Amino acid sequence: MTTFALAMPVTLEDQFAFDAAQHGHEIVLRTVSAPELASRVAGAHADIALVAAEARYLTDRLIASCDQAGVRLIAVASSEREQRYASDLGLFDIVEASAGWAGVDAVLSQSPWSAHAPEREHSAVGQVIAVWGPGGAPGRTSIAISVAAELAALGYSVALADVDTHGASVAPALGMLDEAPGFAAACRLAGTETLSTDELDRIGQRYESPVGAFWVLTGIGRPSRWPELSSERVGTTIAQCRQWVDYTILDTSSSLENDEEITSDLFAPRRNAAAVTAVRAADHVIAVGAADPVGLSRFLRAHVDLLETVTTRSVSVVMNKIRVTASGMNPHGQITQTLSRFGGIEHPILVPHDLPGFDGAVLSGKTLVDAAPRSPARLAIRDLVTSRLVPEEHDSPPQRSLFSRMLARR
Repeated sequence: MTTFALAMPVTLEDQFAFDAAQHGHEIVLRTVSAPELASRVAGAHADIALVAAEARYLTDRLIASCDQAGVRLIAVASSEREQRYASDLGLFDIVEASAGWAGVDAVLSQSPWSAHAPEREHSAVGQVIAVWGPGGAPGRTSIAISVAAELAALGYSVALADVDTHGASVAPALGMLDEAPGFAAACRLAGTETLSTDELDRIGQRYESPVGAFWVLTGIGRPSRWPELSSERVGTTIAQCRQWVDYTILDTSSSLENDEEITSDLFAPRRNAAAVTAVRAADHVIAVGAADPVGLSRFLRAHVDLLETVTTRSVSVVMNKIRVTASGMNPHGQITQTLSRFGGIEHPILVPHDLPGFDGAVLSGKTLVDAAPRSPARLAIRDLVTSRLVPEEHDSPPQRSLFSRMLARR
């Protein structure tokens, strides 16, 4: 038996209360507004909150209260406008009112609340790769997308997660909608200890490609939503992603600073907690810098902060947008010598500046692998993947299950 708390108009409330009783469930709380439910949900001992997708019954505060109380939230929408409203708040569990209790059952059957939900078997723990770079648009997102595409092309199951709390851009770069950010939804489920691989399958979007498809967890559409990506939630989500796919690529924000922390409030959220947690949880960090005088200066200063933050020794430096016009004659030699002299960095990966290739990829909402397979930048990134990130025998990537193999071929 599952216990429910309700917040909806009387007509809907009577309908769902009756259906719940008919299916052997119990209504433990009925409320008339989101503020009332938010104030009472912690002591109601409810498993699920079923609310109407209207501003009176569904608010950010209610979502936060349910997360804190460990109560799953399902929205009931009576129109497309209400569906959009719930999606804008980051909810994925949305039921059409016309579907009745069958819609609720359908949501529950796909979630960890259902005793019949199948658990996927895994034979190995996946790897996590964080892509970081200083401010100034060195090309973090472009590199992260390309790395995910190259790993998928090798036959691995891959998830690309946008962890940037300042300017998430994976979704628009791939032509995807970000109205309901997948990574924020995963973090919210992680906060209620209900995140599973089946939930990740449900909330993740799929980038389809004949070369190699991969999962995408889109980032927050509004930077003001950064408190949803707390350190604990991000860490739990990353840990679950290890059980989900072979490789998880994290596109992070630039700042790793902790000077915003207030010593008098040790439990306050941190704006940069997501990026710091991501690079600390990674098995391999790709540090991206722009190959011009300003970009090099920014990179060398911020690279020190990165080395003080990471917990792995596997850090690959990628200098992006290599070109004669910005670095002078012999740009490869100039960049390599500068990194070695001022940063002690040896053997960087140098990615040529291919503006037409990247512009074409963004314009078409595709990866560089699909839009410009012969791009010199693509070839450099492929060399990064095959030489630094995957085992030498990458022709036969490990697959966890038959289900994983089926997804990899989609």
